[in-house]
Amino acid sequence: QVQLVESGGGSVQAGGSLRLSCAASGFESGSSTSYCMGWFRQAPGKEREKVATIDAYGNTEYTDSVKERFTISGDNAKVYLEMVSLTTEDTGTYYCAAQQWVWLCPAEIRGFGYWGQGTQVTVSS
Repeated sequence: QVQLVESGGGSVQAGGSLRLSCAASGFESGSSTSYCMGWFRQAPGKEREKVATIDAYGNTEYTDSVKERFTISGDNAKVYLEMVSLTTEDTGTYYCAAQQWVWLCPAEIRGFGYWGQGTQVTVSS
């Protein structure tokens, strides 16, 4: 049973930084080289958006709006999202997501089968 727990959210002023963490458990050992984890966010009134993904080999992808500002990384059973130069547009609930038994990260949100409860990020001006 895969479980994902996010932490690190909070309130920060524009221009500030935050680092989100996602603690994962329950991954099958056989999927250690075939999984994808990602960060998604959802602002009020908007659709959930893919922010960044990382696969078992360390390959990363980012949505254009966060490139050069956000960095996704993995360390053992944790995935991180380092965010700098935050703007009010980054405000939202950030979710950690994962999928086992994939060699490439899913292209669509629906391809991620496991989700955390989310952590709130609020950026004020």
